[in-house]
Amino acid sequence: MDLHPHEIRLLKAMDCEMSPETAAEKSGLNIDAVARASSWLATKELVEVTTVVAEVVKLGAEGGEYVEKGLPERQLLEIIGNGMPMADLKKKSPPELFGIGFGWLRKKAMIQVDGGDVKPLNTKETLDEKFLKTLAEKKKLYVKDLDPGFQKALQDLKGRQNVIQISEEKTITLKPTKKGLQLSKKVEVDERVGELTPEIIKNGAWKEKGFRPYQVDVYQKPSYPVRVHPLTREIRRIKQIFVNMGFREIEGPLIETAFWNFDALFQPQDHPARDMHDTFYLDGKNVKPHDYSKFKDAVAKAHEDGGDTGSTGWKYKWSEEVARKMLLRTHTTAVTARELSKAKPQDMPIKVFSIGKVFRNEAVDYKHLPEFYQVEGIVADPSVTFRNLLGILREFYDEMGFDKIRFRPGYFPYTEMSVEPEVYFEEKGEWIELGGAGIFRPEVVKPLLGVDVPVLAWGLGLDRVVSLKLGLKDLRQLYISDLDWLKQN
Repeated sequence: MDLHPHEIRLLKAMDCEMSPETAAEKSGLNIDAVARASSWLATKELVEVTTVVAEVVKLGAEGGEYVEKGLPERQLLEIIGNGMPMADLKKKSPPELFGIGFGWLRKKAMIQVDGGDVKPLNTKETLDEKFLKTLAEKKKLYVKDLDPGFQKALQDLKGRQNVIQISEEKTITLKPTKKGLQLSKKVEVDERVGELTPEIIKNGAWKEKGFRPYQVDVYQKPSYPVRVHPLTREIRRIKQIFVNMGFREIEGPLIETAFWNFDALFQPQDHPARDMHDTFYLDGKNVKPHDYSKFKDAVAKAHEDGGDTGSTGWKYKWSEEVARKMLLRTHTTAVTARELSKAKPQDMPIKVFSIGKVFRNEAVDYKHLPEFYQVEGIVADPSVTFRNLLGILREFYDEMGFDKIRFRPGYFPYTEMSVEPEVYFEEKGEWIELGGAGIFRPEVVKPLLGVDVPVLAWGLGLDRVVSLKLGLKDLRQLYISDLDWLKQN
C-alpha cells in the first residue's frame, strides 16, 4: 500500500484515540495537514474519523450583565422591597426595566398586585438565575447534559433576546484501526518526491529520491459540475425528439382571448372549464385589437348550428362578448389553433409542435400547480389516419424512454376519435396516463383552415412526465431551489 509521507507521519504518531490537535503535536504536522492525511487514511480503513456534533450554550451579551446586576425581574423586586404602591414603583423604576421586569414578575408569580399596591410573594432564587450563574462559572454547558430543571430554564431564556447563545460544537476524534496499528510498525516515511518545485528542479534532488506514483484509486468526494436544470434538460430533449421526427416548433402568446383558447376549439361558452374557478381571467383593458375577425362568423356558426361542417353544433346563441375576454392560456392547443388559422391547404403536410407554460386556477398540492409546462403537437394532411396518430405517439414515448405503452379511449370536446396514452412505471407498478390525443373535429378544422382534412393532435403535461422520471412524489420539488437535489440530478 503506497502512503503519502503525511499519512505515514500521522499513522506512526497515533497509538490511541486522540484529537486532531494532539495528533498534530505528536506528528509535527500542521492541523490542515492532519485533516487531509486523516481523511486519506480513513478511505484506506487505517484510521477511524469520528465527528460528534453537540449543542452548546454560552452567555449572550446581556446574559453577562444580568449575572452581575440580576435579571430585570430581580432588579425590580429589589426596588419593591416589602411592598409599595404601583405609582411609586413606576416612578422609581427606569421605564425599560419596568416594562421587561414587571411582566416576568407576574409570569413567575413573584408578586401580588392588590388594589394599587405591589407586594412580594416569592423572593427565592429562580431556576433561570441558577442556570445563568452556573453558565457564568463553567463558561459553556452542553444541552444534552442539562437536568430537567435546567432544560426548562433554557427554554425560558431562549425567548429572551441576547441572554444566551446556542451553537453547534463539533468534536473530531481520530483512532487508528487494528490494520492501521499493524501497518504503522512496518512503514517508514517515504522520502520520494511527490511534487516538483522550482527548487527541486534546480538542485537536482529529484534524481536521488525518485518519484512517488500517483494513486488513482484513492476515494474522492463526488464532484458536482455546473448542470442544466432537470426541467430545462427535458424540454431541450423533447424539442430534439420532435425535430428529429420532422416537426417544426411554433410559439404563441401567454395572454390569450377566450376565442383562441376555447371558441376556436369548439368548446361551448357554458363549458365548466371556462369558469373562473378553473381559468385566470384578466381585466382586458388596453389590449391590442382582436385578431380573430376573419374567423369569427365561421366559428360562431359552428357553435350555433354546425355551419357547413356537417354538425348540428351546440344549439345556443354564440356571444362575441364572451369570446373577447382576456385570460392566461389554459393549454397550448390555442397555439396550434392559431397555426391552423395561418396555414393554407397547399402548405400540407403541416407538422408542428409547441412547448410552453399554461395556467390553471388550481389548488396547489403535490400533483397540481397553477403554472406548468405543456407539450402540444399536430399533423395536418389529407392522407393521415388514426393509426398514424398512434404510431407518432408510440415513437415519441419510446424516444422518451418508456418501454410499455398502451392507449385507452378518451373524450375531449374538440377531438373525435380521442385517446389517452398510458405508460407503465416499473417503480410504481402501475399504468400512468400522460396526456390526451385525438383527431380534431371538423368544427375546429374547417372554420380555421377552410377545408376539412384530418388533423392529428396531442398534448401532455411535461412537469408530470419529468417528476415521474426523476422519482419525485411532489411536483413542487421541480421548482424548489434544493441545491443538494439539483447537484445530483
